Amino acid sequence: MVFSSLLFLYAFLPLLLGLYYLVPPRHRNLVALAGSLFFYGWGEPVFVGLLVGISLYGYYISLWLARLPAAATLARRGVLTLGLAGYLGLLLYFKYSNFFVEQLNGVLGWLQQGGIVWTHVVLPLGISFFTFQKISYLVDVYRGTSPPARSIVDYLLFVALFPQLIAGPIIRYHDVAAQIIARDHNVDKFLSGVWRFLLGLARKVLIANPLGAVADTVFGQDLGTLPMPYAWVGILCYAFQIYFDFAGYSDMAIGLGRMLGFEFIENFERPYTARSITEFWRRWHISLSNFMRDYLYIPLGGNRGGRFRTAFNLWFVFLVSGFWHGASWNFVCWGAYHGTLLSLERALGLKRLARLPGTVAVGLTFLLVLASWVLFRAPTLTDAVTYFGRLCAWSSWADVTANPELLWPDVINHRTWAALVVAAVVSFLPERWWVRLGWDLALPPSRFQAWARVGLGAAFLLLASGALANQSYNPFIYFRF
Repeated sequence: MVFSSLLFLYAFLPLLLGLYYLVPPRHRNLVALAGSLFFYGWGEPVFVGLLVGISLYGYYISLWLARLPAAATLARRGVLTLGLAGYLGLLLYFKYSNFFVEQLNGVLGWLQQGGIVWTHVVLPLGISFFTFQKISYLVDVYRGTSPPARSIVDYLLFVALFPQLIAGPIIRYHDVAAQIIARDHNVDKFLSGVWRFLLGLARKVLIANPLGAVADTVFGQDLGTLPMPYAWVGILCYAFQIYFDFAGYSDMAIGLGRMLGFEFIENFERPYTARSITEFWRRWHISLSNFMRDYLYIPLGGNRGGRFRTAFNLWFVFLVSGFWHGASWNFVCWGAYHGTLLSLERALGLKRLARLPGTVAVGLTFLLVLASWVLFRAPTLTDAVTYFGRLCAWSSWADVTANPELLWPDVINHRTWAALVVAAVVSFLPERWWVRLGWDLALPPSRFQAWARVGLGAAFLLLASGALANQSYNPFIYFRF
């Protein structure tokens, strides 16, 4: 089940919210937990037991940690290592075993040796996100940043709460611990959640989906003969697809959380307006960037070990981040690419980069990010290299001008162009204008905007429902991570 589906919009969500608000407040956590496990089990019934089992494992490991005295350093480290080994071992098996066996079989084939007979392992939905969530909880208990959850129900709700279970934001326990125990339920918060959810739904269904269909069509062509304009349209569509898809999901998660009384952290802050790659990563997938900073970059030494060590730490962290996104050399190269750019920016000095005119800095940063999306989207590294070549294939313009039906009007139609223009305007709208409009504020700043939200929200719901009833293309990109 996905948020952008008629089943979720008109069956699951109304029934869950109705039951949630009908029961006494002391039972609402149980309703939210049961609904969350049902939500996950709808698409992954086989893996509900895995989710609960690994959660029980982490919960009792955390209790063991909490009982050990602070002076028992060696014992505490041993228990922490045991917990982390369980989490990482599970992630390695489900997400990376197919990749490692494939690479090993490639080497054995080159040596003319027999390959390993291997049954393909199915990836549980959202395992990367809830594994990182459990790791942050265990490390925070070890550090004393957060006490253990007061009960297994509280811990399971933290892990399995359906708005953020499958694709984040990556929530830390100390950010929601007090809210799990007691949270405000009021009309203003609920309505702000409805608005934020509908805004995310529109971003996903009305912008990301049509652009994603074009990107898939372009990348599904014979890339070796793809004309240059098609290649640029394809990667632009993908760049806006992945942003509006993932940011739309985060909007919906934040909105659903508010409907249940929770406040989650923001996960995107208009990243395509960034003036550097460093700023881009402060605005894109913020919860992952914060996780990598606090649980990997700082423990590695952060920026305390000199220029070379700092550059290496940045590069290594993003190499890990790339591999976290997927078991593929494309993602490894994607992470190494961003790590290299961040290290170069640190070496050049961000103050120097700040001297560039705003339009130039934003445009250059967007082009660098655009290049990285080729690595992210192409099926293989070979395909990525070929695609880079087609982006620069000036001679291929003749292939387009010879065709009077420019850019496949049956695929890249008026709706696609409209979605592309809206995506570009929304993505690059100057910060001061966006803030002035106040669309991301929890409460509308004026009566006019309150009524505007009602009208736009209703329009978003109707248009999205119509689109969902007539289209079969409705993936969430980050579900596979």
